[in-house]
Amino acid sequence: MAAAGVVACLAAMSPALSAAQSSPWFREYEALRALDPPVLDGALDDAAWQAAPWIEPFVDIRGEGWPGPALMTRARIVWDECCLYVGAELEEPHLWATLADRDAIVYRENDFEVFLDPDGDGLAYYELEINALGTEFDLFLDKPYRRKGKADVGWDMEGLRTAVRLEGTLNDPSDEDTGWSVEIAIPWVALRPPGAPREAAAGPPRSGDVWRVNFSRVQWPLEVSGGHYRKEREPVNWSDHPEHNWVWSPQGEIDMHIPEMWGVVRFAGAAGARKGEGSP
Repeated sequence: MAAAGVVACLAAMSPALSAAQSSPWFREYEALRALDPPVLDGALDDAAWQAAPWIEPFVDIRGEGWPGPALMTRARIVWDECCLYVGAELEEPHLWATLADRDAIVYRENDFEVFLDPDGDGLAYYELEINALGTEFDLFLDKPYRRKGKADVGWDMEGLRTAVRLEGTLNDPSDEDTGWSVEIAIPWVALRPPGAPREAAAGPPRSGDVWRVNFSRVQWPLEVSGGHYRKEREPVNWSDHPEHNWVWSPQGEIDMHIPEMWGVVRFAGAAGARKGEGSP
């Protein structure tokens, strides 16, 4: 299905999505069902990943007219009856991460982020961030911040599994690194609002279902001081952005919490499945 057709379908389901129709950068991805789940070791070398296409390269969060990212970021998505799987590779010559506590505010350092809105209504959506240490920061939002939404940081994705692999040395400015990769497995049962029963979870989807999804990478300009990395500068207020914000589907401004501008992921059957296979 063409992106315009998917958007029209979603907009009919939810008026909040109609703004995406005016976006020339609107992006779509077909997520294949995995015949065998990937082994989570941080390396995207399993057959499930090899069968899945890469999403388009990341762009500046603001979209057209802004400088493209200096470093490559790409991702793949697959799924099965258990989980949604995300695999990402991030080019990085300076591997840096210090936040190690679960639910630390990971975007204050370099990270990779996943945003999920299963029913596409712009409400009740989920965010996951991870850094090169493998530190996880997940939260539930009842609605976007600009609509007076509140983030529930105490909420956790039940059964979440992640793995990170580094190509280089972490927090060592004396050499140049290659990058890092991450694998994420989010059980469908985890995608339910705080306090909701397990039967209220979002999935698993059926082949042909569509979700609103986006990916983000926060990248801070660094300098070396005393043999350690540190940020070139900290922001002075909420509107100051010394960091780079690179995304799959551009938002039009520096704000990831505009769900109607996220991309569309359509769930498909397994690649190469025989007739009658590949659907739950």
